[in-house]
Amino acid sequence: MPIASSAEKEFTRRILVAVAVVCLTLLGLTLVYFTFDILLLIFAAVLLAIFLRGLAEILRRWVPLGEGWLVLIVATLIVLMIAGAVVILAPSVADQARELRADIPRSVQQAGEGLSRYSWGQALIAQMPSADDLMAKVDPASMISRVGGYFSSTLGAVGNFFITILLAIYLASEPRFYYEGIQRFFPVNRRARVAEILNSIYDTLRWWLIGKAGSMIFIGLLTWIGLSILGIPLALTLGLIAGLLSFIPNFGPILSAIPAILIAFIHSPISAVYVLAIYVGVQLIESNIVTPIIERETVELAPVVTIIFQLALGAMIGGLGLVLATPLLAMLVVIVKMVYFEDVLGDRSERSTVAEAAAPSDEADDAPTS
Repeated sequence: MPIASSAEKEFTRRILVAVAVVCLTLLGLTLVYFTFDILLLIFAAVLLAIFLRGLAEILRRWVPLGEGWLVLIVATLIVLMIAGAVVILAPSVADQARELRADIPRSVQQAGEGLSRYSWGQALIAQMPSADDLMAKVDPASMISRVGGYFSSTLGAVGNFFITILLAIYLASEPRFYYEGIQRFFPVNRRARVAEILNSIYDTLRWWLIGKAGSMIFIGLLTWIGLSILGIPLALTLGLIAGLLSFIPNFGPILSAIPAILIAFIHSPISAVYVLAIYVGVQLIESNIVTPIIERETVELAPVVTIIFQLALGAMIGGLGLVLATPLLAMLVVIVKMVYFEDVLGDRSERSTVAEAAAPSDEADDAPTS
């Protein structure tokens, strides 16, 4: 009888533990669901902190100061550089942006006239809403509500921008505090492994950011030069748009090519074909030069998985989810490989292959705790 009572108590205890784990899991998932946009904002701050810390580590070779001062100096220099670029380029970019807003409707109209010459084009145009229908939907009440929503969303975006910068400076200035804080949530015998995983995530995101920054500059300059050679108007603005949107893999190049093709269509359809060829050529050069360099230092992401993840986060969060989908997926891939494949399944074959193929200099990379 006492044995049966002890077994019943053990069974009851296990049931209670299982119920508690399920409840905590559901509570955690619910919390993540309702605060996912905030978590993405924190992740954006982490990315920016990694970028600032990487530059601070380079500056530390010549300036013997503490981490906090170096990060502050780097952040100040970046702000000054952006301000200088705005002062130099803002007048011409603003003028070109105004021309772009005026030319795109005209190019759309010309494209519609060109499509109307064909039966399939007429069928396509028939499915689109007419200008009268669009104007009928615009009433004063809706305009006022949209203007209010625009200002509220704009103010919110500006506030999030400054919050992200502030968080990034704090994270980059004192990474050891947060780094060791994460390890304390795990058992003592697993903290060394947690530190290894955190270092791998840091190296992956750092090299991804370095490669992406180089890719954005490369695409922006090459697009600007190519459009200038063709004599396409607004080449500087279109190149700037191409460089900025290249931060978003797969979808960014498509979005940046649309206004350039529409502008070129004003001159002639053959100019639009040439512009399309330039964008495709730039992407081919970038994917065969810059992307392989990135993939040597970071994880290789399957295109199908990346696109699905981008669409999912874009549908859930919007533009912020689409922008941060790729680095977030890179971080998740590192965690899955090291935690599930290596620790749970015991499969370390891929890790051994990568370690053998890695350059000796890779082993000496600075960890985020240095």
